[in-house]
Amino acid sequence: MKAVIAVVALAICASAWDLEAPHAMTFDDYLVEFGKSYSDETSYFTHMRIFERSRDEVVAHNADTSQTWKKGINQFSDMTETERSQFFGLNRHIINKNLMLNHEDFHYDLNTLPDSVDWRTKNVVSPVKNQGGCGSCWAFAATETIESNVAMNTGKAPPLLSTQNMVSCTPNPQHCGGTGGCDGATAELGMEYVKQKGIASEADYPYTARTGSCNEGKKKTASISGWVKLIENNYTDLVVAIASVGPIAVSVAADPWMSYSSGVFTGCRFAPSNVVIDHGVQLVGYGTDAGSKRDFWIVRNSWGAGWGERGYIRLEKHSDGDMKKWCAPDNRPQDGTGCDGGPPSVTVCGSCGIWYDSAYAVGGKLL
Repeated sequence: MKAVIAVVALAICASAWDLEAPHAMTFDDYLVEFGKSYSDETSYFTHMRIFERSRDEVVAHNADTSQTWKKGINQFSDMTETERSQFFGLNRHIINKNLMLNHEDFHYDLNTLPDSVDWRTKNVVSPVKNQGGCGSCWAFAATETIESNVAMNTGKAPPLLSTQNMVSCTPNPQHCGGTGGCDGATAELGMEYVKQKGIASEADYPYTARTGSCNEGKKKTASISGWVKLIENNYTDLVVAIASVGPIAVSVAADPWMSYSSGVFTGCRFAPSNVVIDHGVQLVGYGTDAGSKRDFWIVRNSWGAGWGERGYIRLEKHSDGDMKKWCAPDNRPQDGTGCDGGPPSVTVCGSCGIWYDSAYAVGGKLL
């Protein structure tokens, strides 16, 4: 009998444990803390061993005073690689090809940009969400970016739009980023769907964490006139866009993030290591850490507000924009944003590939 795994979102409240110093935490303590259970002994002991290894890694990492970020125990700490893969959403067995290029080349003096940008302070970023065990990260990144664009254009608080509408209804005939729905797609596809069809509210079309069947009969709440894809692997385009345009949907290699708890994350890999783009998130700003003096991107994830810094990660920014230093091969582009019929390897740049694939919505409005 297959093990039944119950995973719940972390509550936004004080934990009974210091999750960055879990020295005395047992597996049973962990199950209570995160509301999990396993139906048979084999599953229980398999996940216990994974948890104990994760716990020891957290303790060892956080004892290293040279680190600029902290690991922590979270909902992923006892999961197998297969179970963790459900929380991304840019799927395998797809080959990379550009679907649609609609980019603008920004010509700016980077010295004139503000030292820091945080769109959360402008009331244009909706609350952190949780995709659950559905590979719908692409839809969360796209929906959140549309919410932000509508807020900026209307001067109102960001509307809560239906990620489920996008998951269930976005066509994906070229298998870009996956086969659609919970099996993966891209933020660009999601934005194109909203451009063509509009999008319902979360209240009218609530999220179920399943692909489901498309219901176009739901009342549409918002729409966009289009979307812009930035030049791939271009630091200048990305930093100018986040400073001047608003929040942006980006694709990243997020597997190293799963134990992230706080601080400026420096755990991304670069050449000669292989980096695999596998996740869609929303970029909402940048800044500099007062303690470490490291520049960082502010990235919003879709793993719930209990993960990371209340649902966010500060990702090392590499402000020199040097593509000779901060790039790596992605030898499995089929796991990322690609479509049928493309190269077997691509180059991705920036921390965890954040410069590689990015897009934002334009012309957002309420209907």
